[in-house]
Amino acid sequence: MPLVLYGHPFSSYTQKALIALYENDIPFEFREIGPDKPQNAEEWLRRWPMQMFPLLVDGGRQFVETSIIIEYLQLEHPGPVRLIPADPLAALDVRFLDRFFDLHVMDAMQVAVSSKLGRIPMKSEDGLSLAGERLDRAYSWLEGHLAGKTWAAGETYSLADAAASPSLFYADWVHPIPQAYPNLRAYRARLLARPSFARAVDEARYFRPHFPLGAPDRD
Repeated sequence: MPLVLYGHPFSSYTQKALIALYENDIPFEFREIGPDKPQNAEEWLRRWPMQMFPLLVDGGRQFVETSIIIEYLQLEHPGPVRLIPADPLAALDVRFLDRFFDLHVMDAMQVAVSSKLGRIPMKSEDGLSLAGERLDRAYSWLEGHLAGKTWAAGETYSLADAAASPSLFYADWVHPIPQAYPNLRAYRARLLARPSFARAVDEARYFRPHFPLGAPDRD
């Protein structure tokens, strides 16, 4: 029985999981969550009533939270691209950066989106301002951290880069990365050129008109 992934192709966290699957060419069935596929949404909610995706199902086991999904794939469906280093200390660095991108870039970006959609009690302009303040701090730290590096944790592509890809992709739409941060801008470009993420981006292009803050005419 193939792996099954429930999610939406425009979802940042779904894209993060897709990157791991595409990096190692792992066979799976994608079940899109949307109003035109009620059977997928029904099964997804039955399995995970917290209403968060993606959800990975592998036979009798299921996993949520993208970082856990990626760790599981490496354990049970390994491929040539190892996203979490074997060395414990190197793995700790990768996990820290994974958390950094999820908590300080992705989450900040989502404040702007959620306020625009009315999902949090905050005016849209206030949400955008708060997101900008948080992203400015994250961008500044990343600019220094990325100096001399190809990927987030050094010269090897990892879980950290899978987290960075959708995080920086959407964050730059919400609050553009300044020209003063050439390391970060070049890193985002490298992420977009990675075949696994480029595929995820292309698969979600049809949904861009629905981005609540207006998708820019680029990327």
